[in-house]
Amino acid sequence: MKDRSKEDEVADININTVNKYFGDVHVIKDISLDVKSQSFTVLVGPSGCGKSTMLRMIAGLEDINSGTISIDGQVVNDLPPKERNIAMVFQSYALYPHMTVFDNMAFGLKLEKRSKDEINERVQEAARILQIEDYLQRKPKQLSGGQRQRVAIGRAITRKPKVFLFDEPLSNLDAALRVQMRVELAKLHDELNATMIYVTHDQTEAMTLADDIVVLDEGIVSQKGSPMKLYNTPSNLFVGGFIGSPKMNFIKSTIISKNNDSTEVNLFESSKLTVPKISDISSEGDQVQIGIRPEHLLVNQEGDASWESKVFVVEKLGSGTFLYLEKEGEPLVVEAAGDSNIKVGDTVKIGFNASRCHIFDNSDQAFQ
Repeated sequence: MKDRSKEDEVADININTVNKYFGDVHVIKDISLDVKSQSFTVLVGPSGCGKSTMLRMIAGLEDINSGTISIDGQVVNDLPPKERNIAMVFQSYALYPHMTVFDNMAFGLKLEKRSKDEINERVQEAARILQIEDYLQRKPKQLSGGQRQRVAIGRAITRKPKVFLFDEPLSNLDAALRVQMRVELAKLHDELNATMIYVTHDQTEAMTLADDIVVLDEGIVSQKGSPMKLYNTPSNLFVGGFIGSPKMNFIKSTIISKNNDSTEVNLFESSKLTVPKISDISSEGDQVQIGIRPEHLLVNQEGDASWESKVFVVEKLGSGTFLYLEKEGEPLVVEAAGDSNIKVGDTVKIGFNASRCHIFDNSDQAFQ
């Protein structure tokens, strides 16, 4: 499957200042984006951020109001979906219930008037990749949810498109099947070496599948980069809070003093923390937010700063324990060891090191 012909060659996707309106509602706002050939790119964000609309515009299922979308160097704005050489897998499996698995996977090829031998070869090849060879003569009602989704993906594979588009394909599956299908999709990308764009609201899916993650927020690109770049260096408060599970803790703070090398901020108005110099444009008295991930907080250990707080919820997950601590506004979440014996009502000392902090200014942007 790696030796794809020139006809089936994978492709770059270039999105240039694209806008989309639904009536008076501006849902996609001047988005420009390059998707590398053969990459697995994930569009992620909360409901209503525009990720599925963006995918449907690439597919040709939604018109764009301005800007251009190019696939393999060709502007496709006016091309109908069937001429874009893409295949889309939807949240719903969209299988024909009266057809066998084989006929569902072969349907598009029959419309293209492919020969019986070619159809059989492509269906058998896709079935092998997805390990559904034993189900080809079954009807969809005889399959589990995970098997049906594999058939829907197989139908896309048989067409050998330049680009695969996935619109939240795992959201109808239970937790165990989602994990299994994530592994299968990662293997599929490696097997096909194809360009794939995947939409999800689940940041765990984004982190585990993506070469590049595009975080959308209210119709704009909030940040694009590798999973670990977004995890380690979020460019703003939204990305810091969206990437990571549980999400990053935020502590309101104020700049106390500055010099050429460092900045001192307050912490819960009872202690101070010295962090590397954060910006020439910041001043003493400015409001900032300190971001610290639950896994980077230290339980009953000293750090560059520490304080005491009472535990009001304990979540035991086996591999780890999450402690919810009293704090003004949202609670502070701390990850402790899986065998932690801390219980509700206990007072614990919490510390962290300045090197683990993310500092955001009063417009929610990260200090660089």
